Amino acid sequence: MSMNDDHEPNQIEAAAIRERLGTRPVVLVGLMGAGKSTVGKKLASLLALPFHDADNEIEAVSRMTVPELFEAYGEPEFRNLERRVIQRLLEAGPMVLATGGGAYMNALTREAIAAYGISVWLKADLDILMERVSRRQNRPLLKNANPRGVMERLMAERYPVYALADLTVISREEKKEVIAQEVIDALSRYLGLSGEAATESTAS
Repeated sequence: MSMNDDHEPNQIEAAAIRERLGTRPVVLVGLMGAGKSTVGKKLASLLALPFHDADNEIEAVSRMTVPELFEAYGEPEFRNLERRVIQRLLEAGPMVLATGGGAYMNALTREAIAAYGISVWLKADLDILMERVSRRQNRPLLKNANPRGVMERLMAERYPVYALADLTVISREEKKEVIAQEVIDALSRYLGLSGEAATESTAS
């Protein structure tokens, strides 16, 4: 193997991570606007794993959008459906799974993620979150006269719980490729692989 081939070490690292993951999915948690789907798709591509978005799966199962589900059934019933869908996905084997902003707040969902997967909190500051969510209209929890105040409250409530995740990576105004690679670096350290991929590529 040539050390001048920039792609080979990445392929080795990805293969090593997949081997250590076994059947465990990588589960991205965090507030709306943290970049879970955007970064998650890139992460899945880099690791050669399937990507699933829990909200998309919920909409496919229910044949309703998330806002429609919130309006029709309320948040508690939505969280029950969300928990069941995430449980099914967790049992489906290795993947990158992006979860909805409130999913990790459910104790049963949190326990299932801890039992089956590795959780990664994409942590973003208020200004980043508000700038991103302002581009989209399908955020039921922000249909409020003071969305910034709602987001601040959600951060106060949820950040201490998100902090229970196995790993934390800062989501910021940076290319998705950069954030995804930082998740890979964090996974490598968590799985005890730091330096191993480089050692293998040097020895090859």
